[in-house]
Amino acid sequence: MTRTLILTTALGLVASPVLADVNLLSWGGAYGNSHLEAYAKPFEAETGIKVNMADADNPATPIKAMVEAGNVTADVASVEYADAVRLCDEGLVEMIDVSMLEPAPDGTPAEEDFIDGAITDCFVGTDVYSMVLAYDDTRFTDAKPAGPADFFDLEKFPGKRTMRKGAKFNLELALMADGVPADQVYEVLETAEGVDQAFAKLDEIKDSVIWWEAGAQPPQLLADGEVSMAYAFNGRIFNAAHGEGKPFKIIWDGQIYEMEGWVMPKGAPNLEEAKKFVAFSTASKQQARAAEFISYGPPRRSAAALVGNIEGTDQPMGPNLPTTEANMTNALGSNLDFWVDRDAELNERFNSWLAG
Repeated sequence: MTRTLILTTALGLVASPVLADVNLLSWGGAYGNSHLEAYAKPFEAETGIKVNMADADNPATPIKAMVEAGNVTADVASVEYADAVRLCDEGLVEMIDVSMLEPAPDGTPAEEDFIDGAITDCFVGTDVYSMVLAYDDTRFTDAKPAGPADFFDLEKFPGKRTMRKGAKFNLELALMADGVPADQVYEVLETAEGVDQAFAKLDEIKDSVIWWEAGAQPPQLLADGEVSMAYAFNGRIFNAAHGEGKPFKIIWDGQIYEMEGWVMPKGAPNLEEAKKFVAFSTASKQQARAAEFISYGPPRRSAAALVGNIEGTDQPMGPNLPTTEANMTNALGSNLDFWVDRDAELNERFNSWLAG
């Protein structure tokens, strides 16, 4: 809806403008709910601007399609870091004016308060999430899985696995399971031999994997007993364990962390309102609030100390965040440059491998 002025001709006065909506494209599930509760609802309450939310398995895909088709309906979208860079390089999203972002509570400018890389030409980070290993605690009564190698050990830890359908994350996990230290994974993957090594490791469990494409699938597969272990977004597993009481445990060893955040599609119909929403939702208070609904770490330094208890409980959220120091042992940061350069090539090989 575009901004309009309503003329009150009888009085010769101009009424207040009717505010446009903000159309937000998110991911659904527990993550989408954190956007609704921490961002959309308080933004509406403070500004009077309505936020209409829609979900996609990966919002970057419809954003690219609608901009290229010249039929843009979304104003703001939540995307993964590497997707934001690609969309920006292709001219499909708006540039970010850093001056529009809120300073930290102590006055520190936003560009100094966000962690490195959280603000780019076209992207503002909202959270740090990770891909983690998880398991159903009732399936393993004696030894418990503790790291990537155990995920690939079908004899010691029987049962099917579920993994995201695609090369990203899986190749890194496979190398760590094969003994490559986290800080050497991308150095190895840069070589043809390293890629071969990763696929050879994946071969070991290929016939025991159920591949997922939507983030809601792994906890459901665990809950239904179709798999005993999952490789999934930490927030999805957290929500199932803490929100639904499922007996799921997260393995932080070998986690691969990355940022998600906002982009504004080129040609967004309500761009000015979208900018207001981005500024509001990336303020320290709102990022801390979002982290209380789902266990994704805020990318603003000032927000970390503001994170309280898990929503609706008296339990602190801190220990469940990927960015908590104890959870960062043997953690791997997803390499943006690597995946921007190699995503298409390695996914083509992955799809051929999967079909073979």
